[in-house]
Amino acid sequence: MARRMLLITGCALGTVMLLAGPAAAQELSETATVQLNLDVVFYMLAIALVFIMQAGFAMLEGGLTRSKNAANIMMKNIADMSFGIVAYFLVGFGLMYGASAAGLIGTDSFALMPGSYTDGLTAPVTEAGAIPIGVDFMYQAVFAATAGTIVSGAVAGRIKFIAFVAISVALTAVIYPIVGHWVWGGGWLSELGYTDFAGSSVVHMTGGVAALTLAAILGPRRGKFAPDGSARVIPGHSAPLVALGTFILFFGWFGFNGGSVLAADGVAVAPVLTTTTLAGCAGGISAMLFTWIRYG
Repeated sequence: MARRMLLITGCALGTVMLLAGPAAAQELSETATVQLNLDVVFYMLAIALVFIMQAGFAMLEGGLTRSKNAANIMMKNIADMSFGIVAYFLVGFGLMYGASAAGLIGTDSFALMPGSYTDGLTAPVTEAGAIPIGVDFMYQAVFAATAGTIVSGAVAGRIKFIAFVAISVALTAVIYPIVGHWVWGGGWLSELGYTDFAGSSVVHMTGGVAALTLAAILGPRRGKFAPDGSARVIPGHSAPLVALGTFILFFGWFGFNGGSVLAADGVAVAPVLTTTTLAGCAGGISAMLFTWIRYG
């Protein structure tokens, strides 16, 4: 009788464990799937915020220049986004995240074709799994376009449209991706331990150096300097556009910096958003005080 009871009990426990095993595994799988989907939605939100920064740059640049340049500046920002993202898709993404050649450039994954990136060697991986390549590409692409639009403001009012398009394509297809590969794609700077959380060097320094180089080549706008060498003020035509552009850019920075966490992790994102807000506000205060003291 005792043996029969033990046998029945053992069979019952075995049945329960057999039924519970797949359920537990299924529960874990569902949890991972939910987290992965949350990460993807987090990426989508960050992509949208960074994308809208293009409108902020357009408003800021348009307001700070003469009204006769407004249409040209609007088209340059649209072209930068359009040509830049396509160029980055075809060439830039592969140069940035493809299999590294001597730590200098990527050599595959062009146009998101199968390669080292899709093999999971460089794709962002969270606890829930690898982020889909299309989602990560979009996040990287709007970063690349931002590097291009930095140049737009520096050459406003003194470059032909077709020349700017060519420069934008070169920057997003070749220059920016190679620098990005050195830091984010497993290149030589990364191997030395160099880190860049949200693109202060990869995006903004690269775009800034390109902007400075082009400004030096083009020279000042016509009429900027008097015959005696003194500078003439060429005021912008719309303070409201400048203010609107500033607020849009501030808004977009939450995606630029917050999205750089690369996961829907509230504990990690919170200090980034706080720092971004305080830094932006402190910058505004500093600019106001300097202008007030310097120019009255």
